[in-house]
Amino acid sequence: MSVLALGLNHTTAAVDLRGRFAFAVDQLNPALRTLHTRLAGGQASPQTAPEAALLSTCNRTELYCAAPALSGSPLVLQREAVNWLAHVGGVSPDDLMRHTYMLEGGAAARHAFRVASGLDSMVLGEPQILGQMKQAVREADAAGTLGTTLHQLFQRSFAVAKEVRTSTEIGEHSISMAAAAVRLAGQLFENLSKTKVLFVGAGEMIELTATHFAARAPRSMAVANRTLERGEKLATHLGAEAMRLADLPQRLHEFDIVVSCTASTLPIIGLGAMERAIKARKHRPIFMVDLAVPRDIEPEVGQMPDVYLYTVDDLSELVQTAGARRQAAVAQAEAIIESGVQGFVHWLDQRATVPLIQALQSQTDAWRANEIARARKQLARGEDVEAVLEALSRGLTQKMLHGALAELHSAAPQHRPQVASTVARMFLRGDVPANLPASLAPSAPSESDPA
Repeated sequence: MSVLALGLNHTTAAVDLRGRFAFAVDQLNPALRTLHTRLAGGQASPQTAPEAALLSTCNRTELYCAAPALSGSPLVLQREAVNWLAHVGGVSPDDLMRHTYMLEGGAAARHAFRVASGLDSMVLGEPQILGQMKQAVREADAAGTLGTTLHQLFQRSFAVAKEVRTSTEIGEHSISMAAAAVRLAGQLFENLSKTKVLFVGAGEMIELTATHFAARAPRSMAVANRTLERGEKLATHLGAEAMRLADLPQRLHEFDIVVSCTASTLPIIGLGAMERAIKARKHRPIFMVDLAVPRDIEPEVGQMPDVYLYTVDDLSELVQTAGARRQAAVAQAEAIIESGVQGFVHWLDQRATVPLIQALQSQTDAWRANEIARARKQLARGEDVEAVLEALSRGLTQKMLHGALAELHSAAPQHRPQVASTVARMFLRGDVPANLPASLAPSAPSESDPA
């Protein structure tokens, strides 16, 4: 199989471009079905059908694909994947390729393992991406696009990530996105206990960020969400007020800090609403964090003199930390990942021989069935049992040797020593006759050879 990873992330594309390729969870299944149809190109056989999975977070959108390693198929897979993703984002394939990475085989596996382990994240070692990858796998499985190869790739990714987290300190030497937001807010407001904080959305990222802010005991907190019931649940947990998203424009001016992260495809806080809010506040500053991709807050809001707006990309400097202990943890993690990559590549190489093994087993089963049928007929006629057994064993050995002997006899003179050595290796193994020329003797099997 040919394995491909195609994606763009926080290091290759700005937040606005990434927003064009963001998929909400409920969009993954239909998107995967459309992608799979395009990659399949009319192929109906389960043995030749491509596989696909789609990972979409605020920091990345990645396609993982696999297809039989037929002549030209990797190039076809790449072209179709790029064209589909470019169409989704409304850009040309050439423009897309300037902001993406394309990885194959072992390199694709290495990337997946690094992503799962948190080594490719904006926040080094952050655990949230692992849950997002597992969600992506569940969606691909539900859409019927996962397949054996990608299933194996992701299961190995999860195993590697688990080993990295249990064997290294990769997640202990960096701050989270939520903590970075609190740290920035503390630079603007001397005392966070005197601030009013609004959280827009009620998802996992908002819950995490709200927990960090709650620890600083702000004066009050509120949760605005499209679904009031879900907003009330989080608000109750935080001891905050729940409000409707529709009431947001009229109440923005009440809050000193606004953190937004929803799945909206369009901005929900516009320049006009913020201008009215700032006027009502008599130009007292507002600190805003937009953790959504696509953006929840119009970019123009950040140009206002009394608004301090930060996106996920703006937080990157704060969440990146250095130090000898972190670098040691990274080195340990990379070694674990490399071992996992080698294991996956070996498994992939073995998968390439599966069709041949299946064909050989089918052929030998057919030979055996024919010889047994012939032997039963002979026994039914009353022939001697020993003679029937002798004929059966001779028939099987002749069938098994026929192909090898035919290749040996028909080989061109210059190729005959190589063919002869291969035949000797296949059938003689360690039982080499004393009179066999040295040039034809099989070499000793290596440790990686099957017993």
